Amino acid sequence: MIEVDGEYLESGGQILRTAIALSTVTKKPCRVFNIRKNRPKAGLAAQHLLGIQALARLCDGKLEGDYLGSEEIKFYPGDINRDRVSVNISTAGSITLAFQTLILPSLFAPSPIKITFDGGGTDTFFSPSIDHFRHIFLKILEKMDGKVKINIIKRGYYPEGGARVEVRVDPSKIKSLDLIERGQLKKIIAISGASELLKNKKVAERQMAGVREVLGKLKLPLEEKIEYYETSCPGSQICLIAEFENTVIGTDNLGKLGKRAEDVGKEAALELLKEQKSEACLDKHLADQILPYMALASEKSQVTVSEITNHCKTNIWVIEKFLEGRFEIKENSISWVLKI
Repeated sequence: MIEVDGEYLESGGQILRTAIALSTVTKKPCRVFNIRKNRPKAGLAAQHLLGIQALARLCDGKLEGDYLGSEEIKFYPGDINRDRVSVNISTAGSITLAFQTLILPSLFAPSPIKITFDGGGTDTFFSPSIDHFRHIFLKILEKMDGKVKINIIKRGYYPEGGARVEVRVDPSKIKSLDLIERGQLKKIIAISGASELLKNKKVAERQMAGVREVLGKLKLPLEEKIEYYETSCPGSQICLIAEFENTVIGTDNLGKLGKRAEDVGKEAALELLKEQKSEACLDKHLADQILPYMALASEKSQVTVSEITNHCKTNIWVIEKFLEGRFEIKENSISWVLKI
Protein backbone atom coordinates (compact mmCIF):
# COMPACT_ATOMS: atom_id res chain seq x y z
CA MET A 1 0.00 0.00 0.00
CA ILE A 2 1.35 3.43 -0.97
CA GLU A 3 1.61 5.74 2.06
CA VAL A 4 1.00 9.45 1.36
CA ASP A 5 1.41 12.14 4.01
CA GLY A 6 -1.16 14.86 3.30
CA GLU A 7 0.81 17.33 5.42
CA TYR A 8 3.69 17.44 2.93
CA LEU A 9 4.71 20.92 1.69
CA GLU A 10 1.59 22.47 0.11
CA SER A 11 -0.64 20.33 2.36
CA GLY A 12 -3.78 20.81 0.26
CA GLY A 13 -6.45 18.70 -1.37
CA GLN A 14 -4.29 18.26 -4.47
CA ILE A 15 -2.28 15.56 -2.67
CA LEU A 16 -5.46 13.55 -2.18
CA ARG A 17 -6.74 14.09 -5.73
CA THR A 18 -3.49 13.06 -7.39
CA ALA A 19 -2.98 10.06 -5.10
CA ILE A 20 -6.49 8.67 -5.65
CA ALA A 21 -6.32 9.19 -9.42
CA LEU A 22 -2.92 7.50 -9.76
CA SER A 23 -4.00 4.71 -7.40
CA THR A 24 -6.83 3.93 -9.83
CA VAL A 25 -4.58 4.00 -12.91
CA THR A 26 -1.77 1.93 -11.36
CA LYS A 27 -4.06 -0.40 -9.34
CA LYS A 28 -1.95 0.32 -6.25
CA PRO A 29 -3.96 0.78 -3.02
CA CYS A 30 -3.07 3.89 -1.05
CA ARG A 31 -3.45 5.42 2.39
CA VAL A 32 -3.57 9.21 2.63
CA PHE A 33 -3.23 10.61 6.14
CA ASN A 34 -2.97 14.10 7.67
CA ILE A 35 -5.35 15.26 4.92
CA ARG A 36 -5.24 19.07 4.61
CA LYS A 37 -3.61 19.11 8.05
CA ASN A 38 -2.38 22.71 7.93
CA ARG A 39 -5.54 24.23 6.47
CA PRO A 40 -8.00 26.27 8.62
CA LYS A 41 -10.44 23.35 8.44
CA ALA A 42 -8.41 20.16 8.22
CA GLY A 43 -9.74 16.96 6.67
CA LEU A 44 -12.11 16.22 3.83
CA ALA A 45 -14.41 19.02 2.71
CA ALA A 46 -17.51 18.25 0.64
CA GLN A 47 -15.82 18.70 -2.75
CA HIS A 48 -12.97 16.31 -1.83
CA LEU A 49 -15.32 13.73 -0.38
CA LEU A 50 -17.71 13.73 -3.33
CA GLY A 51 -14.87 13.53 -5.85
CA ILE A 52 -13.21 10.47 -4.32
CA GLN A 53 -16.56 8.77 -3.71
CA ALA A 54 -17.48 9.28 -7.37
CA LEU A 55 -14.17 7.76 -8.47
CA ALA A 56 -14.69 4.80 -6.13
CA ARG A 57 -18.08 4.17 -7.75
CA LEU A 58 -16.61 4.53 -11.22
CA CYS A 59 -13.85 1.97 -10.66
CA ASP A 60 -15.74 -0.30 -8.24
CA GLY A 61 -13.21 0.61 -5.56
CA LYS A 62 -13.38 0.46 -1.79
CA LEU A 63 -12.99 3.52 0.42
CA GLU A 64 -12.40 3.65 4.15
CA GLY A 65 -12.63 6.85 6.19
CA ASP A 66 -14.71 8.72 3.60
CA TYR A 67 -16.69 11.16 5.73
CA LEU A 68 -16.67 14.93 6.17
CA GLY A 69 -13.70 16.12 8.20
CA SER A 70 -11.85 12.83 7.92
CA GLU A 71 -8.07 13.23 8.01
CA GLU A 72 -7.26 9.74 6.78
CA ILE A 73 -8.60 7.52 4.01
CA LYS A 74 -7.66 4.17 2.56
CA PHE A 75 -8.47 3.41 -1.07
CA TYR A 76 -8.50 0.04 -2.79
CA PRO A 77 -9.07 0.59 -6.54
CA GLY A 78 -10.93 -1.80 -8.80
CA ASP A 79 -11.55 -1.87 -12.53
CA ILE A 80 -13.47 0.85 -14.34
CA ASN A 81 -16.55 -1.04 -15.48
CA ARG A 82 -19.10 1.77 -15.80
CA ASP A 83 -19.69 4.24 -18.59
CA ARG A 84 -21.06 7.10 -16.47
CA VAL A 85 -20.97 8.67 -13.02
CA SER A 86 -22.89 11.55 -11.43
CA VAL A 87 -21.60 13.97 -8.82
CA ASN A 88 -24.16 15.93 -6.78
CA ILE A 89 -22.66 18.93 -4.96
CA SER A 90 -25.00 20.85 -2.65
CA THR A 91 -22.40 23.58 -1.99
CA ALA A 92 -20.37 25.81 -4.33
CA GLY A 93 -17.54 23.25 -4.24
CA SER A 94 -15.23 23.45 -7.21
CA ILE A 95 -16.18 21.33 -10.21
CA THR A 96 -12.77 21.83 -11.84
CA LEU A 97 -11.00 20.35 -8.81
CA ALA A 98 -13.28 17.32 -9.00
CA PHE A 99 -12.21 17.03 -12.66
CA GLN A 100 -8.64 16.49 -11.47
CA THR A 101 -9.78 13.37 -9.59
CA LEU A 102 -11.94 11.90 -12.35
CA ILE A 103 -10.54 12.81 -15.77
CA LEU A 104 -7.13 11.16 -15.47
CA PRO A 105 -8.46 7.66 -14.61
CA SER A 106 -11.26 8.03 -17.17
CA LEU A 107 -8.71 8.40 -19.98
CA PHE A 108 -7.55 4.86 -19.16
CA ALA A 109 -11.05 3.35 -19.14
CA PRO A 110 -11.98 0.69 -21.71
CA SER A 111 -14.78 2.84 -23.18
CA PRO A 112 -15.99 6.48 -23.11
CA ILE A 113 -17.06 7.86 -19.74
CA LYS A 114 -19.80 10.43 -19.16
CA ILE A 115 -19.48 12.52 -15.99
CA THR A 116 -22.40 14.71 -14.86
CA PHE A 117 -22.19 17.41 -12.20
CA ASP A 118 -25.35 18.67 -10.51
CA GLY A 119 -24.56 21.62 -8.25
CA GLY A 120 -21.18 23.04 -7.38
CA GLY A 121 -19.27 25.99 -8.76
CA THR A 122 -17.83 26.36 -12.25
CA ASP A 123 -16.04 29.53 -11.20
CA THR A 124 -15.09 29.69 -7.55
CA PHE A 125 -12.20 30.74 -5.37
CA PHE A 126 -8.94 28.79 -4.93
CA SER A 127 -9.45 26.68 -8.05
CA PRO A 128 -9.15 27.06 -11.84
CA SER A 129 -12.14 28.66 -13.53
CA ILE A 130 -13.90 26.37 -15.97
CA ASP A 131 -12.76 28.61 -18.84
CA HIS A 132 -9.11 28.23 -17.83
CA PHE A 133 -9.69 24.48 -17.56
CA ARG A 134 -11.27 24.01 -20.97
CA HIS A 135 -9.40 26.62 -23.02
CA ILE A 136 -5.92 26.10 -21.55
CA PHE A 137 -5.56 22.78 -19.71
CA LEU A 138 -7.63 20.79 -22.21
CA LYS A 139 -5.82 22.41 -25.16
CA ILE A 140 -2.50 21.17 -23.77
CA LEU A 141 -4.03 17.77 -23.00
CA GLU A 142 -5.15 17.56 -26.65
CA LYS A 143 -1.50 17.72 -27.65
CA MET A 144 -1.05 14.52 -25.65
CA ASP A 145 -4.02 12.92 -27.43
CA GLY A 146 -6.33 13.43 -24.46
CA LYS A 147 -9.94 13.68 -25.64
CA VAL A 148 -12.29 15.50 -23.24
CA LYS A 149 -15.43 17.45 -24.13
CA ILE A 150 -17.21 19.78 -21.68
CA ASN A 151 -20.78 21.04 -21.98
CA ILE A 152 -21.62 23.86 -19.54
CA ILE A 153 -25.38 23.79 -19.09
CA LYS A 154 -25.47 26.22 -16.17
CA ARG A 155 -22.75 28.25 -14.45
CA GLY A 156 -22.37 28.26 -10.69
CA TYR A 157 -20.78 30.89 -8.43
CA TYR A 158 -20.04 31.14 -4.72
CA PRO A 159 -21.93 30.86 -2.39
CA GLU A 160 -24.93 29.11 -3.99
CA GLY A 161 -23.24 26.96 -6.64
CA GLY A 162 -26.07 25.32 -8.58
CA ALA A 163 -24.07 24.58 -11.73
CA ARG A 164 -24.76 21.78 -14.18
CA VAL A 165 -21.97 20.41 -16.35
CA GLU A 166 -21.63 17.34 -18.56
CA VAL A 167 -18.26 15.87 -19.52
CA ARG A 168 -17.33 13.11 -21.97
CA VAL A 169 -13.91 11.48 -21.69
CA ASP A 170 -12.74 9.14 -24.46
CA PRO A 171 -10.10 6.47 -23.85
CA SER A 172 -6.68 7.72 -24.94
CA LYS A 173 -3.12 6.53 -25.21
CA ILE A 174 -1.34 9.48 -23.65
CA LYS A 175 1.50 10.75 -25.84
CA SER A 176 4.59 12.58 -24.65
CA LEU A 177 4.66 16.37 -24.46
CA ASP A 178 7.57 18.43 -25.74
CA LEU A 179 7.02 22.13 -25.11
CA ILE A 180 10.24 24.08 -24.87
CA GLU A 181 9.69 26.92 -27.37
CA ARG A 182 6.27 28.55 -27.56
CA GLY A 183 6.73 30.42 -30.86
CA GLN A 184 5.12 33.70 -31.87
CA LEU A 185 1.99 35.09 -30.24
CA LYS A 186 -1.03 34.68 -32.52
CA LYS A 187 -3.76 36.33 -30.45
CA ILE A 188 -5.19 36.87 -26.97
CA ILE A 189 -8.79 35.83 -26.32
CA ALA A 190 -10.53 37.59 -23.42
CA ILE A 191 -13.73 35.98 -22.12
CA SER A 192 -15.56 38.18 -19.62
CA GLY A 193 -18.69 36.67 -18.11
CA ALA A 194 -21.17 37.45 -15.36
CA SER A 195 -24.57 36.49 -14.01
CA GLU A 196 -27.64 37.98 -15.69
CA LEU A 197 -28.30 39.47 -12.26
CA LEU A 198 -25.36 41.83 -12.92
CA LYS A 199 -26.20 42.73 -16.51
CA ASN A 200 -27.72 46.12 -15.66
CA LYS A 201 -24.46 47.08 -13.98
CA LYS A 202 -22.54 46.05 -17.12
CA VAL A 203 -20.12 44.00 -15.01
CA ALA A 204 -18.81 41.87 -17.90
CA GLU A 205 -18.20 44.97 -20.06
CA ARG A 206 -16.42 46.75 -17.20
CA GLN A 207 -14.16 43.76 -16.56
CA MET A 208 -13.24 43.87 -20.24
CA ALA A 209 -12.54 47.61 -19.96
CA GLY A 210 -9.97 46.79 -17.27
CA VAL A 211 -8.28 44.33 -19.61
CA ARG A 212 -8.28 46.86 -22.42
CA GLU A 213 -6.71 49.46 -20.14
CA VAL A 214 -3.66 47.23 -19.71
CA LEU A 215 -3.35 45.37 -23.00
CA GLY A 216 -4.61 48.16 -25.26
CA LYS A 217 -1.50 50.22 -24.65
CA LEU A 218 0.66 47.40 -26.03
CA LYS A 219 -1.45 46.97 -29.17
CA LEU A 220 -1.63 43.21 -28.73
CA PRO A 221 -4.06 41.24 -30.94
CA LEU A 222 -7.11 41.03 -28.67
CA GLU A 223 -10.35 39.13 -29.33
CA GLU A 224 -13.13 40.04 -26.88
CA LYS A 225 -16.11 37.93 -25.77
CA ILE A 226 -18.82 39.26 -23.42
CA GLU A 227 -21.15 36.66 -21.86
CA TYR A 228 -24.05 36.64 -19.38
CA TYR A 229 -25.59 33.54 -17.77
CA GLU A 230 -28.65 32.50 -15.79
CA THR A 231 -27.27 31.57 -12.36
CA SER A 232 -28.46 30.85 -8.83
CA CYS A 233 -26.59 33.84 -7.38
CA PRO A 234 -24.59 36.83 -8.64
CA GLY A 235 -20.98 36.34 -9.71
CA SER A 236 -18.50 37.06 -12.47
CA GLN A 237 -15.25 35.82 -13.94
CA ILE A 238 -12.73 36.66 -16.60
CA CYS A 239 -10.27 34.44 -18.45
CA LEU A 240 -7.43 35.53 -20.74
CA ILE A 241 -6.04 33.01 -23.20
CA ALA A 242 -2.82 33.76 -25.07
CA GLU A 243 -2.45 31.50 -28.13
CA PHE A 244 1.06 30.95 -29.44
CA GLU A 245 2.30 28.88 -32.38
CA ASN A 246 3.12 25.88 -30.15
CA THR A 247 1.22 26.39 -26.91
CA VAL A 248 -1.38 28.32 -24.94
CA ILE A 249 -1.07 30.11 -21.60
CA GLY A 250 -3.58 32.07 -19.58
CA THR A 251 -4.83 33.72 -16.43
CA ASP A 252 -8.20 34.12 -14.77
CA ASN A 253 -9.84 36.16 -12.02
CA LEU A 254 -13.16 36.29 -10.18
CA GLY A 255 -15.44 39.13 -9.24
CA LYS A 256 -15.85 39.81 -5.55
CA LEU A 257 -18.34 41.86 -3.52
CA GLY A 258 -16.90 45.33 -2.99
CA LYS A 259 -14.29 44.98 -5.74
CA ARG A 260 -14.49 47.12 -8.88
CA ALA A 261 -15.19 45.07 -12.00
CA GLU A 262 -12.54 47.07 -13.85
CA ASP A 263 -9.94 45.94 -11.32
CA VAL A 264 -10.90 42.28 -11.85
CA GLY A 265 -10.02 42.60 -15.53
CA LYS A 266 -6.95 44.72 -14.90
CA GLU A 267 -5.46 42.20 -12.46
CA ALA A 268 -5.95 39.33 -14.92
CA ALA A 269 -4.27 41.33 -17.69
CA LEU A 270 -1.28 42.28 -15.53
CA GLU A 271 -0.85 38.64 -14.51
CA LEU A 272 -0.95 37.59 -18.16
CA LEU A 273 1.80 40.04 -19.03
CA LYS A 274 3.88 38.55 -16.21
CA GLU A 275 3.31 35.06 -17.58
CA GLN A 276 4.11 36.19 -21.10
CA LYS A 277 7.36 37.82 -19.98
CA SER A 278 8.62 34.47 -18.65
CA GLU A 279 8.67 33.06 -22.20
CA ALA A 280 7.63 29.69 -20.75
CA CYS A 281 5.26 27.30 -22.54
CA LEU A 282 3.03 26.63 -19.52
CA ASP A 283 1.63 29.12 -17.03
CA LYS A 284 2.21 28.52 -13.32
CA HIS A 285 -1.37 27.33 -12.72
CA LEU A 286 -1.19 24.70 -15.46
CA ALA A 287 2.26 23.32 -14.64
CA ASP A 288 1.26 21.12 -11.70
CA GLN A 289 -1.96 19.94 -13.41
CA ILE A 290 -0.19 18.45 -16.42
CA LEU A 291 2.53 16.59 -14.45
CA PRO A 292 0.62 13.28 -13.92
CA TYR A 293 -0.09 13.06 -17.64
CA MET A 294 3.57 13.67 -18.48
CA ALA A 295 4.56 10.85 -16.13
CA LEU A 296 2.04 8.44 -17.69
CA ALA A 297 3.09 9.16 -21.29
CA SER A 298 4.89 6.40 -23.15
CA GLU A 299 8.01 8.49 -23.83
CA LYS A 300 9.97 11.30 -22.18
CA SER A 301 8.09 14.58 -21.77
CA GLN A 302 9.59 18.00 -21.12
CA VAL A 303 8.10 21.47 -20.67
CA THR A 304 9.11 24.96 -19.64
CA VAL A 305 7.03 26.61 -16.93
CA SER A 306 6.79 30.19 -15.72
CA GLU A 307 7.25 29.23 -12.06
CA ILE A 308 7.98 26.09 -10.04
CA THR A 309 5.28 26.56 -7.39
CA ASN A 310 4.75 24.59 -4.19
CA HIS A 311 1.75 23.00 -5.91
CA CYS A 312 4.16 21.80 -8.58
CA LYS A 313 6.70 20.44 -6.10
CA THR A 314 3.94 18.72 -4.13
CA ASN A 315 2.53 16.97 -7.16
CA ILE A 316 6.01 15.82 -8.19
CA TRP A 317 6.45 14.22 -4.75
CA VAL A 318 3.11 12.38 -4.96
CA ILE A 319 3.58 11.16 -8.55
CA GLU A 320 7.02 9.71 -7.86
CA LYS A 321 5.48 7.53 -5.13
CA PHE A 322 3.26 5.73 -7.65
CA LEU A 323 5.26 5.59 -10.90
CA GLU A 324 8.62 4.21 -11.98
CA GLY A 325 10.51 7.33 -12.93
CA ARG A 326 11.44 10.78 -11.69
CA PHE A 327 11.14 14.43 -12.58
CA GLU A 328 14.19 16.52 -13.37
CA ILE A 329 14.08 20.28 -12.82
CA LYS A 330 16.60 22.57 -14.49
CA GLU A 331 15.87 26.27 -14.04
CA ASN A 332 12.33 26.61 -15.48
CA SER A 333 12.32 23.26 -17.31
CA ILE A 334 10.63 20.09 -16.02
CA SER A 335 11.12 16.69 -17.62
CA TRP A 336 9.96 13.18 -16.73
CA VAL A 337 12.62 10.48 -16.98
CA LEU A 338 11.56 6.84 -17.11
CA LYS A 339 13.49 4.34 -15.01
CA ILE A 340 15.33 1.80 -17.17
